[in-house]
Amino acid sequence: MSRIPTAALSKYLLQGQVSRQGCLRLTRTPQISARAIALRPAIVSSSHSRSLHTQTAETPLSSSSSSSSAAAAPSNHVPLRKQLKDEAKKAKAAGKKKKKNASNQVVPGWELTVGIEIHAQLNTARKLFSEATTSSNDESNRHVAYFDLATPGSQPHFQKETLIPALRAALALNCDVQPVSRFDRKHYFHWDQPSGYQITQYYEPFAREGRIILQPRDGIAAEDGDGIEVRIQQVQMEQDTAKTMAQPGEMHWIDFNRTGVPLIEIITRPDIHHPATAAALVRKVQILLNAVDACVSGMEAGGLRADVNVSVRRTDDPNAPLGTRTEIKNLSSFKAVEDAIIAERDRQIAVLEAGGVIDGETRGWSIGSTETRRLRGKEGEVDYRYMPDPDLLPVVIGDDLVNHLRESMGQLPDAEVDELTEVFGLTAKDALSLVALDNGARVEYFWRVVESLQSKLGSTISENPACFQLAANWILHELGRLTSNPHDESAQDLGFTSDGECRRVPVDALADILLFLYQHKITAKVAKELLWVVHRGNVPDQYASVADAIETENMWFHELSEEEYAKLADQAIEGQEDIVAQFVDTTGSKPYPQGKLMFLVGRMMRLGSEERIDPKNAEGVMRRLLQEKYVPALGRAEE
Repeated sequence: MSRIPTAALSKYLLQGQVSRQGCLRLTRTPQISARAIALRPAIVSSSHSRSLHTQTAETPLSSSSSSSSAAAAPSNHVPLRKQLKDEAKKAKAAGKKKKKNASNQVVPGWELTVGIEIHAQLNTARKLFSEATTSSNDESNRHVAYFDLATPGSQPHFQKETLIPALRAALALNCDVQPVSRFDRKHYFHWDQPSGYQITQYYEPFAREGRIILQPRDGIAAEDGDGIEVRIQQVQMEQDTAKTMAQPGEMHWIDFNRTGVPLIEIITRPDIHHPATAAALVRKVQILLNAVDACVSGMEAGGLRADVNVSVRRTDDPNAPLGTRTEIKNLSSFKAVEDAIIAERDRQIAVLEAGGVIDGETRGWSIGSTETRRLRGKEGEVDYRYMPDPDLLPVVIGDDLVNHLRESMGQLPDAEVDELTEVFGLTAKDALSLVALDNGARVEYFWRVVESLQSKLGSTISENPACFQLAANWILHELGRLTSNPHDESAQDLGFTSDGECRRVPVDALADILLFLYQHKITAKVAKELLWVVHRGNVPDQYASVADAIETENMWFHELSEEEYAKLADQAIEGQEDIVAQFVDTTGSKPYPQGKLMFLVGRMMRLGSEERIDPKNAEGVMRRLLQEKYVPALGRAEE
């Protein structure tokens, strides 16, 4: 008899379900258990013998493998963009069209209720209960301790430093930190959980009773008006599972690097009633965690995942209890959160309107799908068999530590967005984008550029607000254009660091470009060319500085004189009497033909030396000459 698949064994043990295909089947190739693959221990000092690291010889540990050659086959990774395109093609071929979310926040006669559980990977150097290193990019199974593999005799040792980012996250979420918390075991059987249980904080978490305020600028549904408060029931620490990598031929590889990585689970109250607001909450939580350096990465990199609990009830009886909830697991993007909630809400309403009953169950969601799918019946507390972990002592957190972290946490995103909108004149959308981009590193870079510009100008923001508004727009938009070439992989990453530096465009180089542009010493076109020069590394390799590049290539702006502008205007007006006629009698109800004015300015730009023309000054000259010279001359000619 070949090895029974883990999923089938789990259904038999936990749910009493037997496979319809029977228990016996022919074996064509030998099956190798994950535990049968030998591990080669790494050499460590005796002081670290309790968390002896282990690693595989060549390949990740495998839950099943057909042969050694199959196990060595490379992984066929499919990029996210291609997954979306393939799913869209399948939906189109099947004649399915996705509903637009903009008009799909409410279903008349029904109330939606949503609670969210967010799992975020903490920014720590070590795992939660072992001294193994946390890593997401290293080779598989290179950072694994005996306890991570549930090796008999190994014991968990709580790493106290993992508590610091967890506390910062709890404070950012306005939670009450508990002086004493304890760890529990959550039992379930799966190949990504070697011990058969997960260590978490179910009964006594380290933080409770928080709240998040969502505003319209956060992207909530219009139906939520001026804002909504979402309560947080608790925040608990727990360990992550191993990473499963699907391979061809119904084979899975297991990477235990992720086993034991510290997580926090943020559990909200069921205070959300619109899909867009749910997505906005997850987005804001990610921004908050990045702002306080608690989370190692966002949803796009797999460092944050969301489970949503969805239920519906009719609105004709306000005293009716909430409907039966279903849980949608492992949503990995903000769009997936909104789309999955809409699909599940519509499914539940259709079942109830047809006279059916909603089953409490766990459901899944695929990228580009239009429907949720059933995964399994909903497990409850009895199934998980929660129990206090006998090997771990309580965690005692002092008020002095909490107060120190609260005082040193710095400015939170809401206050930062307010400052960006009020002081620098950014729109709320641009301010939020600046704060959220590159996990908060982009806005740190902005503040460093502002500091450099203040030093170079010798003045404050209030004295030269236009210069710093220019910096905000360039850092948000022009830097983004540097990474817009899909064929240049080296250009995709600007190299932002958490302390606000950028390896591809250093702070002082951008400050120099912006200062010269603000002082009209170079044109906008030249400034953009210089940005590309810096981005390609030609400064300081080919040119000593930005100023040296301008001097060497003779790119300083030598603007035309007033007389030269007037001569260009005369040339641009020549033969354009029909257009000039549209400027006659524009002082009354007739609107000023701004588009025609810009057409004439464009002719000036093409007829002259573009590197010597300031578009605003050219517009001013053309506007003045139309009023004082060309329109009166046209009137005299008609008389």
